[in-house]
Amino acid sequence: MARKKSETEPARRGRPRAYDPQAALKRATDEFWQTGYSGTSLDSIAAATGMNPPSLYAAFGNKRAIYLKALSRYWEIALTATREALAEDRPLREALMLAYEAALSIYFSGKGRARGCFVVGTAVTEAHDDPDIRKSVAAGLHTTDADFEARLRMAREKGELKHNADPAALAVLASATMHTIAVRARAGAPRSELREIAQKAVNVICGCQSDGG
Repeated sequence: MARKKSETEPARRGRPRAYDPQAALKRATDEFWQTGYSGTSLDSIAAATGMNPPSLYAAFGNKRAIYLKALSRYWEIALTATREALAEDRPLREALMLAYEAALSIYFSGKGRARGCFVVGTAVTEAHDDPDIRKSVAAGLHTTDADFEARLRMAREKGELKHNADPAALAVLASATMHTIAVRARAGAPRSELREIAQKAVNVICGCQSDGG
């Protein structure tokens, strides 16, 4: 028992880490992405990261804490990809399609079948009972809507959309399209089919294009 106690003493903090925290979190994210929150155990995360449970707990906390960090990491990656695609120096149609292509690259980033969206595939089912997960999901969705709306509002100001186009309503459509291709990707729809769906949504959104745009 004394040996086990010594292994958890604060003196261990002085030892160099034998793992990369970001790499470990990525592997933990992949594990949750594959089997969902409920289907993922601390032991399976330990196996995926190569860390024993005590080290895993010391570095990240319990399973829920690890998941919240994974969810935050996913939002950071996904939102950054969307914002980069929606850069104002591109025509609206091109920017929107690049946003969907960026999303598809994430949804098809795993080995084998498409994983879809981490949020849609793992967080939505947990959001009902977990206030922190619910808050993260709501904040991420709100930010996605806001990013699309900002780009569409700018397009209207530049004359790419009609003056009476509603950026807020079009942003909801743009976001909803991202959600549906995420679900369909998880359900096995081919990437080419999902790209066509995205293109149809872009056509509808840009159908509000000004006569001179």
